[in-house]
Amino acid sequence: MTSEGIGVPREGRFGQWGGRFVPESLVPACMELEEAFNSAWEDADFHAEYETILAHYAGRPTPVYECGRLSHQLGIRVLLKREDLAHTGSHKINNVIGQALLTRRMGKRRMVAETGAGQHGVACATAAALFGLECTVYMGVIDMNRQALNVFRMKLLGAEVRAVESGAKTLKDAVNEALRDWVASVDYTHYCLGSVVGPHPFPTMVREFQRIIGTEARKQCNDILGGEDPDYVVACVGGGSNSAGTFAAFIDTDAKLVGVEAYGGAAISNGNPTVLHGMYSRVLSDANGQILEAHSISAGLDYPGVGPEHAWWGQIGRVDYVTAEDEEVLDAFVLLAKTEGILPALESAHALSWIVREAGKKVPKGSTVLLTLSGRGDKDVEQVSRLLAGEKDGGDFTNGALGGAGS
Repeated sequence: MTSEGIGVPREGRFGQWGGRFVPESLVPACMELEEAFNSAWEDADFHAEYETILAHYAGRPTPVYECGRLSHQLGIRVLLKREDLAHTGSHKINNVIGQALLTRRMGKRRMVAETGAGQHGVACATAAALFGLECTVYMGVIDMNRQALNVFRMKLLGAEVRAVESGAKTLKDAVNEALRDWVASVDYTHYCLGSVVGPHPFPTMVREFQRIIGTEARKQCNDILGGEDPDYVVACVGGGSNSAGTFAAFIDTDAKLVGVEAYGGAAISNGNPTVLHGMYSRVLSDANGQILEAHSISAGLDYPGVGPEHAWWGQIGRVDYVTAEDEEVLDAFVLLAKTEGILPALESAHALSWIVREAGKKVPKGSTVLLTLSGRGDKDVEQVSRLLAGEKDGGDFTNGALGGAGS
């Protein structure tokens, strides 16, 4: 299948990728959202309110921190863009504040969302409380078990959390249920999609709401590096919102961009051109186009597809997409904790694991590397403790991870 001859408008295309593949009943809603976003994005008052809330409520700008001990150990200069310090503990708040403002602008009273690791759900529940909106979050029961603390946080904030027991009971299935809800309640509900996936205009809109990560980071790196950009910019990729927001500000530079996928959810590396959740992108699928299940110890990367702009960047070679395996992710999680006193989200630990693996190899000694630390690891501590103890699908990593990483 290509972008020609399939009856879909060219809007929202990244080369052949993207588009809008939705039921007839959702086309008006997508068009309404596209019009609302385009109008808002050209409105100085909207920008002023959005940026004021991010500054005074969400805590922007987040800092870029130079890892002294880790840099010394690896022989490269490691800079962290600290999205873990944003309100609610991840980059998700940037997108959600923007979409909550659009929900109000469109005159709708309710947001529906999906979540895997729980951070997007927490951000949605937070924004709904801030703006006085109703909020329903769909979450697979496996992810609810992995992220029980975030489930409690969402409920405490006033959101309804609906357990999804279909399919693999993870992120893909939560998206399915959220889309069904949106179809049935579109007159008064906005679907606050959490990543750069889905039908147009979501991939473009979410990337623009997350672009603030890269815009801030580039200026901060220039200040630290005497006007220079980093040699490498690295971020984890599931659906791909934190990485898209980061990469967007560095696309026109000479920096090498690296997106790190979970080995068991590597849609760029192992996926096929397929339609999923309203978009045409790279998706884990079989020869008949049936969607395969993704696997990751990180609930936020446990998704079989990737945003269409990432598919485009990979196709043209602007971004190098690589993978990380569970064991090295856990090692990286512990390494950052022991060297810098920072607990990264398991999602971000995927990106860090690639840096650790390639320091002095693909990343030459003395290079400067910017890593987007997309979230904090508090949510993952219980799961990591079980995995390090050799419980369910974790293996026995106790000696490898805890035995002297940076100590």
